[in-house]
Amino acid sequence: MTSSHRSPEILRYTAFSADPAGGNPAGVVLDATGLTDEDQLAIAAELGYSETAFLTAPPRELAGHERAYTVRYFSPKAEVSFCGHATIATAVAHGERHGPGDLVLATLAGTVPVTVTQAPDGTLRATLTSVEPAVHEVTEKDVTEALQALGWSAADLDPAFPPRIGYAGARHLILAAATRARLADLDYDFERLKAFMTFLDLTTVQLVWRESETVFHVRDPFPVGGVVEDPATGAAAAAFGAYARQLGLVPEESALVLHQGEDMGRPGELHVTLHAGDARVRVSGTGMRIPETTAG
Repeated sequence: MTSSHRSPEILRYTAFSADPAGGNPAGVVLDATGLTDEDQLAIAAELGYSETAFLTAPPRELAGHERAYTVRYFSPKAEVSFCGHATIATAVAHGERHGPGDLVLATLAGTVPVTVTQAPDGTLRATLTSVEPAVHEVTEKDVTEALQALGWSAADLDPAFPPRIGYAGARHLILAAATRARLADLDYDFERLKAFMTFLDLTTVQLVWRESETVFHVRDPFPVGGVVEDPATGAAAAAFGAYARQLGLVPEESALVLHQGEDMGRPGELHVTLHAGDARVRVSGTGMRIPETTAG
């Protein structure tokens, strides 16, 4: 560490699965007091997970809340504005230490409330409420470049799901595959997709296939974070929920299930809830500590 702070306790949790071998692993530092930006980036890089979350004291405007914190998220390469799976992992880790309840997190994208509940069997579930989402048009030229980087053709897309950029704390290009086989066959040009995503300020590309009215399968290439693919992406799930509702693909009041990570051998399940009259999106899932013997 380059700072004078004591060596922090670094936890490893998976999010969106109750199985340590499933879902999306995240680093969690519940007390990052005194760590510099360089320290946090170094910890994230050493862990090698798609993101690591760091909690410190809340900003002044949230100081009155009992469980309020500032949270920052670092990939192995850079800081990101918001990360859903690391938020779920952090909330579960906090719940194990301090019990279930409500948290208020100050992120670079805005204030994110999180609720942790406990099932009768002791399993903890965290639900985050996104910042105000938005859905943006994307040019045909940009869609063409994305498809070429992915090795897809226009015929591989589901015409019922027009390409858009969804935002609920971070920007994600949403592309829908026409078949499950197309989604399963992911072999893309890492550097080309990374350059394209950097140009459009994208965090991931969310690739979606619809199984039923409320069930979807998703994959999220994440080359800008130095990771080929994210196993379970809460921020993208929130962005997708806003996208699906705005385009009338699901009812305004909906409960969606997103399966992610199956094609990577790390299955996870993300629950997306949409409420009529509230633009924000809820994303929930379980989490589990990763034993030190398997954390690598």
